[in-house]
Amino acid sequence: MTDQILRIGTRGSLLALTQSTLIRETLEKLWPGLRVELHVIKTTGDKILDVPLAKVGGKGLFVKEIEDALLDGSVDMAVHSMKDVPAVLPEGLDIGVIPRREDARDALLSRSGKDLQGLPQGARIGTSSLRRTAQLKQWRPDLDVRNLRGNLDTRWRKLQEGEYDAIVLAAAGLHRMGWQDRITMYLGPPAFVPAIGQGALGLELRVADKTVRRFLSPLHHMETALAVEAERSLLKELEGGCQVPIGGYARFRDGLLELTGLVASLDGREIFRITRTAPAEEARDLGRRVAWDLLQAGARRVLDDIYGEEAGV
Repeated sequence: MTDQILRIGTRGSLLALTQSTLIRETLEKLWPGLRVELHVIKTTGDKILDVPLAKVGGKGLFVKEIEDALLDGSVDMAVHSMKDVPAVLPEGLDIGVIPRREDARDALLSRSGKDLQGLPQGARIGTSSLRRTAQLKQWRPDLDVRNLRGNLDTRWRKLQEGEYDAIVLAAAGLHRMGWQDRITMYLGPPAFVPAIGQGALGLELRVADKTVRRFLSPLHHMETALAVEAERSLLKELEGGCQVPIGGYARFRDGLLELTGLVASLDGREIFRITRTAPAEEARDLGRRVAWDLLQAGARRVLDDIYGEEAGV
C-alpha cells in the first residue's frame, strides 16, 4: 500500500458492497487523509448459481479469488462474511480484525406474512443451507425445502415472484441492507442454531502487513472475536464445510463464554445440540470440547454417513 491508499477486495453483490462501504466509511472517518478504494472481485461462488452449494465445494467458494488477490498484492485487505470463511486460511493471510457482531440469527421472510408454524402444509421454503434445511425439517417435516441460490436481492425477487412461499436468510445481511421490515420471524438459538461466524465480518490481510493492521486495529471487537474463535474451533474440529449441516453460536453470559454446537442429519431426523461454557481465554479449547461432546453423543455416525455418501461409499 502506498500514498495512504487502502484497497479493499470485495465481492460484487449488493450486500458485499454495502458491508465493504461501511468499513470504508469507518476507516476514512478514523484516519483523515486515508483514501479507501473498493475493488470488485468475482468469486467462484458468484459464477456458479444453478447448483446447490453443497455440490460445488466448501466455504472457500466465496473467498478464494479475493485471497489470491491479497497474496499477489492486488488488494490490501478483504471484507468477508465470517460464515463464508474456511476454518483454515492460506499461509501468509490472517483474519486480523473482527468488528462488533450484527444479529447472528436467521430470519424467515414469507409472502403471506405467516410465521413458520402458520405456513400451509407443504409450503415451499427456499434456502441454500443444509444446516437451515435440517432444522426446518425438524420443526416442520411437511415443508418442501428447495434450493435457493443468488444474491440477497435475487432471493427476495424470487420470493416476490411466487417461486417460494417463504425463504430463510441471515438476519445480519437484512439489517445491514436496511430491510428489517421484510422479516416475518426470527429463528434463533438455542432452538435454531446459526452458521459458524454468522453475523460477524472478518477483515483479512497479509500477516506481515503491519501498516494495514495499524489502520484496521481500532475496528476490532474482542468479545466478538473470542466468540467467533470458539465457533471456528468447533468447525475445524468437526472438519465441516458447506456440505455438512453444522452450526455454532457463542456468546458471553455471566462472565463466561457459552457455546452451542449443532450437527444434523441431512433429513433433519437426527439433530445433536450441546452447550458448554468456559472462561474467555479458553475459547479455542471450548470449541474443541463441544465438538468432541457432539461426536461422542452420536454426531460422528451422522458425519461419517454424510462423508461416505459424498465419497460414493
